[in-house]
Amino acid sequence: MIAGAVMGVTVALALGNANAAGWVIIALALISGFAAGAVYAGIAGVLKAYFNVNEILSTIMLNQIAVQLMNYLLNGVLLDPSEAGMNHIPKTARIVEWAELPRLSFTLSDGVELFGRTRLHWGLILALLLAVLIYVLLWRTTIGYRIRAVGANERAARYAGISDKRQMVLAMLLAGGCAGLAGVVQVLGLQYRLQTDGSAAGFTAGAGFNGIVVALFGGLNPLGAIPASVFFGGLLVGAQKMQRDLGIPASMITSINGLIVVFVVSSQIFVTWRAKRRALSATAPATATPVAQLETQP
Repeated sequence: MIAGAVMGVTVALALGNANAAGWVIIALALISGFAAGAVYAGIAGVLKAYFNVNEILSTIMLNQIAVQLMNYLLNGVLLDPSEAGMNHIPKTARIVEWAELPRLSFTLSDGVELFGRTRLHWGLILALLLAVLIYVLLWRTTIGYRIRAVGANERAARYAGISDKRQMVLAMLLAGGCAGLAGVVQVLGLQYRLQTDGSAAGFTAGAGFNGIVVALFGGLNPLGAIPASVFFGGLLVGAQKMQRDLGIPASMITSINGLIVVFVVSSQIFVTWRAKRRALSATAPATATPVAQLETQP
């Protein structure tokens, strides 16, 4: 997300200064953000595929590098010129207005807004389309089958003639590209500039770890992630409102998220156990019949 946001906002600022058309700025910013995220995540993919480096460790360390690189750039070449020499939060200049993602409006025929003014923008439509495209890629194409085969059983996929190294790198490239898109959308659709408080969650707000919970709750399916993300988004936003209005600590939502992960993982164990029991019960009569026949023979 950080790599995509840095590259996307750099392109948007450069094209905005050149007075490019809004759709050109948005398109090139999204493409550059996807490419930057893909390249950055591809580093972890190459380390995993060719050097057997654990992807969890490598990506956590790459996260810290990305955070420090963002802090360096926001305090240097990307710093808003109006903030130079001032003790403010490091941030870039604001992108031009015609490069902002349009807001979604729900207006009735009589001109009345259905839900009032919201912060929803076309990034939501992009996310929904991306979820559908990823589902089609993974479950309706040979490329997706190979990626899922390597993920399910690396050695079996290699025995079947699938290049496991290529699929590992490809999976990380695609995943990183999608995260890079998320970073660009966050800037073009909500913040209109890249800024951070210097911490790891200063820009991403923990979206990566929340995404893990959403993916588990959605059954590791892109389509299932759509309602799961809406549910968890409501939890996170509701936690902030409860803390402001009712004084309920927001940490309670974190505890609920943890409980949900425990129940989801436990349900998978239960489903696997039940499938094994059904398989054993289905094969039991077939194995018992020959034994009974042998006992009746003289």
